[in-house]
Amino acid sequence: MSVTRSASVKDVAARAGVSLGTVSNVLNRPERVSGATRARVEQAMAELGFVRNESARQLRAGTSRTLAYVMLDAGNPFFTDVARGMESAAEAMDLSLMLCTSGQREEREQQHLQLLQQQRVQGILVTPVDPESATLDEIRLRGTPVVIVDRTRKDQTFCSVAVDDLLGGRLAVEHLVDRGHERIAFVGGPMTLGQVRDRLEGARAAWAAAGRDASALSVITTGSLDVAAGREAGARLAGVPSSRRPTAAFCANDLTALGLLQHAIGSGSRVPEELAIVGYDDIEFAAAAAVPLSSVRQPRHELGRAAAELALDEAHNPAHHHRQILFTPELVARQSTR
Repeated sequence: MSVTRSASVKDVAARAGVSLGTVSNVLNRPERVSGATRARVEQAMAELGFVRNESARQLRAGTSRTLAYVMLDAGNPFFTDVARGMESAAEAMDLSLMLCTSGQREEREQQHLQLLQQQRVQGILVTPVDPESATLDEIRLRGTPVVIVDRTRKDQTFCSVAVDDLLGGRLAVEHLVDRGHERIAFVGGPMTLGQVRDRLEGARAAWAAAGRDASALSVITTGSLDVAAGREAGARLAGVPSSRRPTAAFCANDLTALGLLQHAIGSGSRVPEELAIVGYDDIEFAAAAAVPLSSVRQPRHELGRAAAELALDEAHNPAHHHRQILFTPELVARQSTR
């Protein structure tokens, strides 16, 4: 099988009968070329099937026309919704968005970050496994803007965008308290994730403020935040004697809540009569569930857009100041708690 060589700038110049400099001007400074000459060069490009070598141009310029997002879990619609917000901000600046996923593995995250620096991306947006990672400091010191997404750091040396998860946890449990529940469960994990810890802390604060017994809020720790973990949590809840079994559950994200809902319906439990369920994120699937899911809504698109805008401001604005933006969540009540 023969392989056809890609047409080069020299081929275009020869076909159009112009110099290499003229072809370069058509590609980079078309206003410097007369209309007739530009049309002749463009026709030669079309006839030869010429495709510009953008990588080589970016290498000469020292930077690319790309932002990058290293997300935590591509299987979670929350992160893909955040990425859509980033993409809209990137497109407004005629940039592309490159997506990577760490799968919650720190070593995989490190590999992506190393590659992205080599690609000379204009900025790196990352939902890190560890927001305090020294690697993030090293990247910033080398001159690549880094914005931390859906996480916060102890210092203010980075821009970050996040949601007030303490408030989100409080909103979820206050909603269940208002529904009269005396025994509830928090479902989520691993506890190494800052969001999970914050949502649990907010839940406990609301439970205590309502005067409820601390022992009546049980914690079911999961190894992940996905549908399978929710189903497993449902099986564990079903094994609790009915006299002590929680009548409501607050899940650390919607995927876990959907798994719990799936187990409840599959085992014949009535939702919300026997088990009320609140999720977190308010992904699209929450409202479309067999029993529409109450959830704590995060402004996902706004989160992503703000992160991209911060990265671009840091890349191009000499007067840039790091900002830590904290969005406010809201409780969306649906049939799973009514």
